[in-house]
Amino acid sequence: MKNFFNKRKFEIIGGLIGLLGGYLYWRYVGCVSGTCPIKANWYTMVPYGMLFGILFGGLIKPKEKSKSEH
Repeated sequence: MKNFFNKRKFEIIGGLIGLLGGYLYWRYVGCVSGTCPIKANWYTMVPYGMLFGILFGGLIKPKEKSKSEH
């Protein structure tokens, strides 16, 4: 289990930041009229924020060295 978290720490941290970012975006920017299907409700915006955070965390993760490069 510890190995899983060590390999995926950038995605996990990105997902948590995305959760917070999705909530804050809904709270302070959002959609005032309620006609925006994603931004109108917190329970749709927060998972989208988490998804984008996970994807961004995967993009900034440094590449692992292969065993033949040592």
